[in-house]
Amino acid sequence: MKERFAKLLLGEDMSGSGKGVCTAVTISNAITNLYATVFGHNLRLEPLNPEKKAMWKREMDCLLSVCEYIVEFIPSRSQNLPNGTAIEVMEGRPRSDIYINLPALKKLDALLLEILDAFQDTEFWYAEQGSMSSKSRAGSFRKIVVHRKEEKWWLPVPCVPQDGLTEKSRKHLRNKRDCANQIHKAAMSINSSILYEMEIPETYMASLPKSGKACLGDSIYRYMCITDKFSPDNLLDCLNITSEHEALELADRIEASMYTWRRKACMSHSKSSWDMVKDLMSDIDSYDKNHVLALRAESLLFCLKQRYPELSQTSLDTCKIQYNRDVGQAILESYSRVLEGLAFNIVAWIEDVLDVDRSMRNQDQ
Repeated sequence: MKERFAKLLLGEDMSGSGKGVCTAVTISNAITNLYATVFGHNLRLEPLNPEKKAMWKREMDCLLSVCEYIVEFIPSRSQNLPNGTAIEVMEGRPRSDIYINLPALKKLDALLLEILDAFQDTEFWYAEQGSMSSKSRAGSFRKIVVHRKEEKWWLPVPCVPQDGLTEKSRKHLRNKRDCANQIHKAAMSINSSILYEMEIPETYMASLPKSGKACLGDSIYRYMCITDKFSPDNLLDCLNITSEHEALELADRIEASMYTWRRKACMSHSKSSWDMVKDLMSDIDSYDKNHVLALRAESLLFCLKQRYPELSQTSLDTCKIQYNRDVGQAILESYSRVLEGLAFNIVAWIEDVLDVDRSMRNQDQ
């Protein structure tokens, strides 16, 4: 552990030459790498290996302990001095974002491990892709072949008895799926709020085009400029997005246009000197138009992320994480991100088992 903390303090540069990355990025990478080490090969609904579970808890406790020293001072009580002057005595407390979000993330972490622990003895089992799997159930051997979808070829194949799962097991799976789904939403909400609060790097703002229209293209821009009531859902329906890659590319373009219009709105609104009085009305019109377009782009981005909740981080999110210097935000962002990923995986694994169970029961009918 001393070695790990030394590496963090040196910014992953063990030579000590001062060429390492900043502490915030180092800790963010450490949490991401720890998650990959512990959960990277865990592709089944089964309890986590005890050694890996102990490793996860031990090393996360060390990484999160940094937050104990990120504090803000708040008034704790009033006190009167001998001369009659009233003063407020201040005390240190974890910074508000850490005070609110870190206990919630620890709770979500514990709940996810509990969900995995709940799959100790199961009626389903796993086989390798395309293989014939056999397993003893109540003194009899049942053999089935399950075909894995092409997009999940690397995952082990869930198998169930020939007559499907019992109602009790099916109910247990659905309950854990709903719990994991709620945890996924909570972690995603925390991650989004932390990313929103991070400062936008100057490099990102400098890379924005001069026109929001150039980001989105003529057809989307024309739809967003219509005077009637703007409907982001209708626009997304017209775009006919066929893959997550297309959705992520569109999210990047929408986000870039949103900040382009926001920047232009601020620049236009700032023109208020006396020698620009003759242009004041046109400036206000320009401000209003850019402001409306920015709001519409924001609503469009929100609807797109709702339709694709598993969407990867946008270019702006990646840029924020890369250039972030706030250690507290780095810890909260990376912790919520890995928990979001684990919860999403658990939901997907449960869905796979329920899909196989549904297929087996349909075959018997």
